Amino acid sequence: MNNKKKNPDQKPEMSSSSSSSSSQKKQTLFISSLILLWYTSNIGVLLLNKFLLSNYGFKFPIFLTMCHMSACAILSYLSIVFLKLVPLQHLKSRSQFMKVATLSIVFCASVVGGNVSLRYLPVSFNQAVGATTPFFTALFAYLMTFKREAWVTYGALVPVVTGVVIASGGEPGFHWFGFIMCISATAARAFKSVLQGILLSSDGEKLNSMNLMLYMSPIAVIALLPVTIVMEPDVMSVTLSLARQHKYMWILLLVNSVMAYSANLLNFLVTKHTSALTLQVLGNAKGAVAVVISILLFRNPVTVMGIGGYSITVLGVVAYGETKRRFR
Repeated sequence: MNNKKKNPDQKPEMSSSSSSSSSQKKQTLFISSLILLWYTSNIGVLLLNKFLLSNYGFKFPIFLTMCHMSACAILSYLSIVFLKLVPLQHLKSRSQFMKVATLSIVFCASVVGGNVSLRYLPVSFNQAVGATTPFFTALFAYLMTFKREAWVTYGALVPVVTGVVIASGGEPGFHWFGFIMCISATAARAFKSVLQGILLSSDGEKLNSMNLMLYMSPIAVIALLPVTIVMEPDVMSVTLSLARQHKYMWILLLVNSVMAYSANLLNFLVTKHTSALTLQVLGNAKGAVAVVISILLFRNPVTVMGIGGYSITVLGVVAYGETKRRFR
């Protein structure tokens, strides 16, 4: 009879393999949950902004932005100082503070512009215009830093702009003021991105996005308060009146503001646990998902020309990202 000898190392190997597989599954589940929450918060705050500003009678985009910034200031402080989600980074000089303040003002302008545009434009067209961010980023990078990309990379931006032109012609709800505010917000967002790379380029002044939000938010609130008082003087009386008519008014504002912060937090976490390229791909898909959901919810009319224009823009953004990666 042949006695089979058991390998004493066999069981530990199987146990180690099983443990590794289990750990990988947990990591995949965690990242998938982060992405789902990121999609939910980003699309949720966009749709809720549209609902409040266009369908609910709350016509105060500047005050709404101030609510968002207030929530970001409070929740950023709690997350960093008390929960210690990321290490606290201190501002080291007056010069660094002024740079952060400049970024905060530009950031404010982009958010206010985007919220104002939602009063006049459907979410689907708003997202189509917003997809042109890479075009403005490349433009500002060239004008401000003289940074040149390969010609094929610039060529990929042609369909980005062409698609928006086509979508504009096929948009039944086109509004010139809303379009100007939306394109201005998109340009300001790109400008802030390039400006941040210039102002906070040294290793001693770099801040991660969570700490940057911690310092930018209070500055934004202080800047927006006088603007709100001057340009939206009846905001409190109308808001209180709406709150009496709709008992969920304050809850909607609170949820909307918290979602604005969670969108920034989850953007940071998704980038940390995946990569900038993954975030870019997910961002392109997120825009398309937001368009579909908004059309289903708000029933805004769309045309084949409008859908075609948006599709061309998205494909152009994808091509731009790919060519930029290949021709560095």
